Amino acid sequence: MKAIVQYRYGSTDVLRYEEVEQPVPAAGEVLVRVLAAGINAYDWHVMRGDPYLARLVAPQQFGFGGPKNRIRGRDFAGRVEAVGPAVTRFRPGDEVYGDLGESDGAFAEFACVPQDGVELKPANLTFAQAAAVPLAGATALQALKDVAPGQHVAINGASGGVGTFAVQIAKARGAEVTGVCSTRNVDLVRSLGADHVVDYTSDDFTLGRYDLVFDLVGNRSLRALRGALKPSGTLLLAGGGVSNGGSVFGPMGLIIKGQVVSKFVRDRVVVFVARQNRETLVALRELIESGQVEPVVDRTFPLSDTAEAIRYVEVEHARAKVVVTV
Repeated sequence: MKAIVQYRYGSTDVLRYEEVEQPVPAAGEVLVRVLAAGINAYDWHVMRGDPYLARLVAPQQFGFGGPKNRIRGRDFAGRVEAVGPAVTRFRPGDEVYGDLGESDGAFAEFACVPQDGVELKPANLTFAQAAAVPLAGATALQALKDVAPGQHVAINGASGGVGTFAVQIAKARGAEVTGVCSTRNVDLVRSLGADHVVDYTSDDFTLGRYDLVFDLVGNRSLRALRGALKPSGTLLLAGGGVSNGGSVFGPMGLIIKGQVVSKFVRDRVVVFVARQNRETLVALRELIESGQVEPVVDRTFPLSDTAEAIRYVEVEHARAKVVVTV
């Protein structure tokens, strides 16, 4: 089968479109014929081994000279090709979507996935749309699980992959939403249902006060973000940053500060990482099929052009989601 493979850290130049051996499902695994795969910031972080600190704190993903797993990609949508022993929930032909997690391997014609990382895809989505959902949708849904009607939520990075889901999910929970984005994305964020849209190139959203600030960019100081909270408000930190060719801390710098400060301040500072699980995939499917949430796809690229797709995401501030079709 064809796959996107890398053997060392680096820019998109290290990615190879190669013929590799097709995987065989083990007990409890599903073999999926991948028809589309979503691009995440996670992919270029692992591709580059950036920030360098991640190579020490996440050894399950990062090796010394290159990633532990050679085939990139974690979000996928496709059809079940075969099932391993002890798989009872799926059969060949089922249309599915899911997240391979830290094992990666979605940028390929086939991928083996533990059955708990797979779910029937939303019936009203194309495969490309479905592949845009798992990681970004899970991050937004899990992070905003405690949002209550009437709360005022600010989403910094509202036009990005996670942000476009976060705006819709917060609105579905009855929140008043302020989306923060650049000038070119104001109309997009407003179309997703945001009550207020702040263009960060001309206005400072941290001058407002919010029950929850969901930071997906990492472009503001911890002091400024905390200053935007109402008394007893919550600051959620979830990654961010663009590629600058290599960094020691990257967005982890803000996250580390947040972890330290959270022990000494009254407001809640939470470092958030999504958990891969079937329940979240089911909940996302229900939200999508009910019409409350719709994935937004900026561009699609063929599998052979995955390197260009990742470059587009890491340096050109792509809006919403970018997807590879297989």
